[in-house]
Amino acid sequence: MNIYWNRSRWKVFLFLFAILLGVGSLIYTQSLVKNLKSEERKKVQMWAEATRLINSADSTQNLEFLLSIIENNNTVPVILTDGHDNIIAVRNIDLGKEGDRGSLGVSLEKMKSRNNPIIIDLGGGFINRIYYKDSIILTQLIYYPYVQLGLIIMFILVSYQALSSSRKAEQNRVWVGMSKETAHQLGTPTTSLSGWIEILQNNYPDIQVTRELALDVKRLEKVTERFSKIGSKPELSEENIISLVQNSVDYLKSRSSNKVLFVLTFSSDDEILAPVNPALFEWVIENVCKNAIDAIEGSGEVTVRVTEDEKYAVIDISDTGKGMSKTAYKKIFNPGYTTKKRGWGLGLSLSKRIIDEYHNGKIFVKSSEIGKGSCIRIMMRKSGA
Repeated sequence: MNIYWNRSRWKVFLFLFAILLGVGSLIYTQSLVKNLKSEERKKVQMWAEATRLINSADSTQNLEFLLSIIENNNTVPVILTDGHDNIIAVRNIDLGKEGDRGSLGVSLEKMKSRNNPIIIDLGGGFINRIYYKDSIILTQLIYYPYVQLGLIIMFILVSYQALSSSRKAEQNRVWVGMSKETAHQLGTPTTSLSGWIEILQNNYPDIQVTRELALDVKRLEKVTERFSKIGSKPELSEENIISLVQNSVDYLKSRSSNKVLFVLTFSSDDEILAPVNPALFEWVIENVCKNAIDAIEGSGEVTVRVTEDEKYAVIDISDTGKGMSKTAYKKIFNPGYTTKKRGWGLGLSLSKRIIDEYHNGKIFVKSSEIGKGSCIRIMMRKSGA
């Protein structure tokens, strides 16, 4: 079951819906802009013709009608010039801002670059030119779909984030409740097993199986402790990272196949101190190592390297398994993400929460290559760092 994949599909669907809505709006608006541009040019041409007739000496046209045409243009900015582009009159330009000749000259140059002028032939070799630019309404209409697309995407993102936060909070409450109930249910049989192991050890002290059973019961007690700590802030103490890693690997070694080779590139005599909760930290090491064992599919190497720098103890756990693509680097830490037929996909998710939130550390995929293996790095802040 891959819960994360289902959530990813919804995310893609929401994003594509926003894009389609925005593109559809853009195409429709561009069609409107094209028609409006055509209408505005016709309006300027009528304005030009009315101006020509008024300026014509032999005009017999109705003067009031021509003036009404000129006055009717109250949206398209225009500049009337003579044949040498000297400004004669302006229309629909804010003279308070652009009334000086320098500013009007700049506006004239912009109009020249945007639209071809409309020529008014006055006869006798004399002409006037009318320059114009898009109206404020047309300009707003051009940018409207882009603004709309941005708002749609913003709304989708905010809605998705709110939905994710609400879902995450609900999931956290469910996991905490399940964990504490699991710890409660494990408590009684674990205590009973401890009593039976003690009886066996007293009666048969030389049997190796009894000692191994005792170790497994202690492990069950530790597992119960781990589940009981989920949802509450654990207590941290100064511990030797080397010893905790060694204990976790030793336990897994004795319970793994002989075909799984553990390679440790650190000395058990070394010491790197860091504030940790031992039960939870060992749980992380076991989870990552088990993930590596699953990746090699029964046969291969699991290498555990522990180093340090000025601030961090660094644990690298690598395997010779199947590896993963870069797109899966972050997905593997999401609740519900798993490539196995069995399991809930919670191990690495819990590990990340333990390291990031409880220990102020870091856990991430350092490297991976398909068919060659992966390496997960854990960084724990050292004492005093």
